[in-house]
Amino acid sequence: MAEKDKNPIPSKIDEVNDFMKERVGLGVSFDVGHRKLIILKKQVEIYYTTGLADAEIVQRVLSKLISINDDEKNTNKIPEIIENRLVHMQVDRKQNVDDCVDAFLSGLIVVFIDGCDFAFAVDTRSYPGRQPMEPDTEKVIRGPRDGYTENIIINTALTRRRIRDERLRLEMMQVGERSKSDICIAYIEDVADPNLVKLIKEELKEIEIDGIPMADKSVEEFLVKQGNKPFPLVRYTERPDISAIHLYEGHVIIIVDTSPSVIITPTTYFHHLQHAEEYRESPAPGSFIRWIRLIGIFASLYLLPFWYLVTVHPELLPATIDFIGPNKGGGHIPLFLQILLADLGIEFLRLAAIHTPTPLSTAMGLIAAVLIGEIAINVGLFTPEVILYVAISAVGSFVTPSFELSVSNKITRIIFLFATAIFGVPGFVISITLMMLILVGTKSLNTPYMWPFIPFNLKGFIQVIYRTPTPLSKIRPGITNPQDKNRMPNS
Repeated sequence: MAEKDKNPIPSKIDEVNDFMKERVGLGVSFDVGHRKLIILKKQVEIYYTTGLADAEIVQRVLSKLISINDDEKNTNKIPEIIENRLVHMQVDRKQNVDDCVDAFLSGLIVVFIDGCDFAFAVDTRSYPGRQPMEPDTEKVIRGPRDGYTENIIINTALTRRRIRDERLRLEMMQVGERSKSDICIAYIEDVADPNLVKLIKEELKEIEIDGIPMADKSVEEFLVKQGNKPFPLVRYTERPDISAIHLYEGHVIIIVDTSPSVIITPTTYFHHLQHAEEYRESPAPGSFIRWIRLIGIFASLYLLPFWYLVTVHPELLPATIDFIGPNKGGGHIPLFLQILLADLGIEFLRLAAIHTPTPLSTAMGLIAAVLIGEIAINVGLFTPEVILYVAISAVGSFVTPSFELSVSNKITRIIFLFATAIFGVPGFVISITLMMLILVGTKSLNTPYMWPFIPFNLKGFIQVIYRTPTPLSKIRPGITNPQDKNRMPNS
């Protein structure tokens, strides 16, 4: 709603009460709290939302306001006296009633004074939620065990704890005509590219929708306009240390209330291949872990279509490894369908594990792995080689740090399989080439998706392959176009 279209605060407090009854259902919605006080013969009304406002702080504020009658006699400066008695660290003046409604529906309390054209908003938010704990999807052997929660205040505090820089900016805005969802844009002022910050702000301000119930995912779809491309154009993380690392590099973090994950922008394909565990080890072991992970990701993409290709075209194999393929007992159904069914079966099991209660998930995994797999081979539905290579590809998907990228790789792998099954060798080569062309042509917030491979950057490419020691990481990555490129000012 534009500022000029907002309603000014009525001069009579009874009109405020009528507005609240019509606008927010005062007297109908049980959680819309309302208290009417008489302070120095002046009518004062307080509005709050039960469950979002801290009850203890609300009671303390009410107690302080009521004590004015005992301690003060000057009736000429009631607004000033009330403002001084609002014992809280964040008290703002609101000039229109629409902002007051947004404030107390967000967990603040709003104090109206009869005859005043402004109101006081006191930040008493205490959102229900869990305490910070280690994210299930980003566990590390060594490292902090705290993680983001669904509370945006806790999330900004966890970020601020790791970056005690006066130039860290945490700008808040609201999105959604009805939901009024809080969104925080975090960046380091003298590091992040001002054009990038401006672009993100403009994109977020242009969001026009009634609400974003899917929180960060809805924001992402407005922000990057991904379309039908399967590859993730932003990175999600639930770890504050990962957010801090990217903020130091010049990235912009988007924190959405009610979501335990934050959005890192801009990101490239190779950002999705990194994991915190690599940086919790010394450079050599960290690089080894990264290489193993890269091999697993490579296998999850290309192993199944390549094995199918050399199986149906054995002349492509050298004589020394011509044993590859189901040479005996190819099963009762075509090999392509065996691979496809087994690959989709892995997805069935993964989805079933998500929706299965934790005490039963282990038993379900044993049943799936031992009984279903073994019986399927014995009855001739699958050959042992199919189960082997599908399992290797599945493990490769599970070692992919980014869940979004692992799902994208599965879709791409199925496309490779279909292209190879229909067109043979040309289909295999052309499908991979088309994928590379799509990746090269993709941009995330005007950032080349395949940097530092294309356009090629030697230093960046070395950091992708090798876990560079921190003392040698003197320059921030150029992909974010940071204002301050030097990470070690005195070097």
